[in-house]
Amino acid sequence: MRIGYLECFAGISGDMLLGALVDAGVSRSLLEETVRALNIGAVLRFSSVDRSGISATKVDVLDAASGELAEKKHAQDHDHSHDHDHKHHHHDHDHEHEHAHPHVHGRSWKQIRELIAQSQLAPDVVALAQRAFELLAHAEAKIHNVQVETVHFHEVGAVDTITDIVCGAAGLCSLGFDTWYASAVNVGSGFVQCAHGLFPVPAPATAELLTGIPTYAAGVQKELTTPTGAALLKALGCIFADIPVITTEVIGYGAGTRNPKDFPNVLRLSIGEVVGAKKIAGERVAVLACAVDDATPQLLAHVMERVLEEGALDAMCTPAVMKKSRMGTLLTVLCRPERREALEELLLRETTTLGIRVHEEDRVVLQRRFVEVETAYGSIRIKIGSRQGEDLNWMPEYEDCARAAREQGVPLKQVTQAALQAIAEKKVEA
Repeated sequence: MRIGYLECFAGISGDMLLGALVDAGVSRSLLEETVRALNIGAVLRFSSVDRSGISATKVDVLDAASGELAEKKHAQDHDHSHDHDHKHHHHDHDHEHEHAHPHVHGRSWKQIRELIAQSQLAPDVVALAQRAFELLAHAEAKIHNVQVETVHFHEVGAVDTITDIVCGAAGLCSLGFDTWYASAVNVGSGFVQCAHGLFPVPAPATAELLTGIPTYAAGVQKELTTPTGAALLKALGCIFADIPVITTEVIGYGAGTRNPKDFPNVLRLSIGEVVGAKKIAGERVAVLACAVDDATPQLLAHVMERVLEEGALDAMCTPAVMKKSRMGTLLTVLCRPERREALEELLLRETTTLGIRVHEEDRVVLQRRFVEVETAYGSIRIKIGSRQGEDLNWMPEYEDCARAAREQGVPLKQVTQAALQAIAEKKVEA
């Protein structure tokens, strides 16, 4: 069983995570394609930097029109709003920007949710990115005692943060691990200036996001963990425990902007195979089911989309014969246990059912990873499912094939066949 281990000895932020993923082998083109799919005027810049003697990858989000750092341009565009905010180092652990109160400026949680949903990215990427922003929204709502749907993000709604979170989700999902481990998180020390005075590190939003996660303070007197980094870490569902014995395959380092003396400002990502793993990876899931006989196909399609947007692992509709021989539909939703309550509420609100049956069961899954193959129609990602190192299933990613088919003006099946042939040839060569 292959796992990823995040060592947050210098904290974690969105750009540090992106750098660590790229340094560990995640495709730069995948992240660039993700940015283009968002269509929010951003581009990525990759560079190799030194952090206290450690070579690491730095990923910056730039404004496509000006070529400036997106965070810097955002700060210039919103100088008038700084009185509303409290400072944090959300992007690079160096530039001080102010944490947003929920106010009328910027994007709302609903707008960000819709932006991600309309990006046509893979469902698992959409679900993870939306989960991270949902956690941010709930943290802000709790801090300011407002309804979550009324939360408006200012700094975390900026181009750089949306890019960090969605590209981070794309990179994490591309590795295909069902189990992630992380160390305790270094939050830093000192104080940050907020709109209503000084707050000790971590700032309120970060502190709320880190509930349930082991933390400590060490090193420089700066805020080391940002709301963006904390949200992605929590959304990923890491196991915060001693890492199991693994055979490490690759290590990646992601850099923040600052380079303090004798303190490597990096996030380390280790990828490896668990020694002695015999079983297929498994997990506990909640199964929600309801039967309806008075819902239109359009309504059911809408509900299927909504549950996936809200973090369901899978959803399916099955024809059913109900009492009095009425034809109906059995709607079944799989989710992680912690998402059960939210999805129960969604099904009761969005469907015509009067009740839901719920139980928990084990889900056994293959380990998944992605590889890229070159075809006559461009680069296509292949999802591979394996067990104990043996590849059992492989399938071209639909979104990649559909895009190539549109761009090249050829049938989708032709692109899919070319991708399957390319992966077969690659496996023979290996």
